[in-house]
Amino acid sequence: MPTFAAVDIGSNSVRLKIARLQGGRLRPLHEDREVTRLGEGVFGTGFLNPDSMAETVKVLRRFHRATQQIVTDTVRVVATSALRDARNSQSFLEWVHSATGWRVEIISGVEEARLIHLGLVSGPRVDPAPMLMMDLGGGSCELTVSQSGHIRDAVSLPLGAVRLTNEFLRHDPPRKGELKRLRGFVTREVNRVVDRIAKSKVKNVIATSGTAAALAEAATHLRSGSGRRRLMVSRAEMTRIAKRLARLAVTERRKIQGIGPRRAEIIVAGAAVYHELLERLHLKGFRYSPLGLRDGILAQMAADYDASTRSGKQIESERWESIMHAVAHYRVDRKHALDVRDSAALLFSGLRSVHNLPPEYREWLTAASMLYEVGDYVNRTGRHRHTSYIISNSEILGFTPQQRRIIAAIARYLGKSRPSDEDGPMKAIEPAQRADVEKAIVLLRLARALNLGRSRAVEKVRISVRSAGVNLKLVPRRRMGVDLELWAVEKERDYFREVFGRELSTAAS
Repeated sequence: MPTFAAVDIGSNSVRLKIARLQGGRLRPLHEDREVTRLGEGVFGTGFLNPDSMAETVKVLRRFHRATQQIVTDTVRVVATSALRDARNSQSFLEWVHSATGWRVEIISGVEEARLIHLGLVSGPRVDPAPMLMMDLGGGSCELTVSQSGHIRDAVSLPLGAVRLTNEFLRHDPPRKGELKRLRGFVTREVNRVVDRIAKSKVKNVIATSGTAAALAEAATHLRSGSGRRRLMVSRAEMTRIAKRLARLAVTERRKIQGIGPRRAEIIVAGAAVYHELLERLHLKGFRYSPLGLRDGILAQMAADYDASTRSGKQIESERWESIMHAVAHYRVDRKHALDVRDSAALLFSGLRSVHNLPPEYREWLTAASMLYEVGDYVNRTGRHRHTSYIISNSEILGFTPQQRRIIAAIARYLGKSRPSDEDGPMKAIEPAQRADVEKAIVLLRLARALNLGRSRAVEKVRISVRSAGVNLKLVPRRRMGVDLELWAVEKERDYFREVFGRELSTAAS
């Protein structure tokens, strides 16, 4: 029963959640949270404030002690908007590593949205109707359109509550001119995505994060004639709350039930964003959910440990949909890509005793098979370099940055060049992985060779593995020759021998 810990270093607060995987489900064991305002200085100066960094590291040390006491098997630490923007983020990452031994992963806004979505849909029930998920943090606001548990669209906007407060609200209570400028900026950003989201015809809205929780609590407290706690906030209520909060001083906002002392400082900006989103998208309101980024991180870790879990199947689906989207976007020959993928999967299975690659390489190899021609979209000249860059830097959902770099390296060396530890794509990969990546490169080169004519001339490939060598027998389709494919495979013999230490022979059946 593995135990996982997820640490979310946000622009406003830092969160920890520890859970154990039992019977295919995650059982929460411990949670902790602290407001440190790490992003407070970033959005004004571009730099992390030393005091905020020190406070955050202090909290992370506490989290580290908790993970040791509970004995966690894996800890994943991610950072979001503040560290994406900060020019001195590397100093903070080194400080955290020195204090805890943890390596912090800075994730993109779209990856943040994906993980939040994963956390929300990992439960037993998934609404089939189109749904909008809103997560308003300290530095950014992630909007995700989901249908039947699948992401249909995702966008990250610079509308975090800490960011907006620092940028626009300098007085207490805010002045009319400040509020006008704030609303104007929020309106401009929301207008960028209104049409994209409106066409999805969302039926329900789920809001996560501390700001949504505070607004839901405040709505319950301010709701006349109702003492019952309710997690729903209607559009009309959101309008009233946003106006009321904007008129109050911070000392008065702190008195409203559900709005804590630190949240009161940034709640006006957060309320303005939720109000504008509901108004511009003509939504009835939102329902608050306590699930969020850390739940998605835990679900990802559970899926990496056991792909048969619900989250494992969800991530597999996300990856495939994202790859197919890239195939369409970069105008890749879909039929050919699928043929190369099938050949790569066949070689991976048939040569398992030769390559001894970890199981996860099968998925990385097949992903590279689908994407190795994306560089043609930029230019045929240097297409392999373009392919590597596109895969490394594109948002292929469900793959970590390191996994994308591995896929990019596998897809990079299909021309005359061979990988070297001094090459950029290989230097970006951890040294312990480089030998395995080169094995996967050889498998993809062979898969491509088996489909070089793009005519499906090879109907079957019979693989024979002996101690001295490997034989590939190509079975042609009726009335078709495989001379081109045999020639292409023969060209890989020397490289195959160099990597695997075995002879490669080919024949036509």
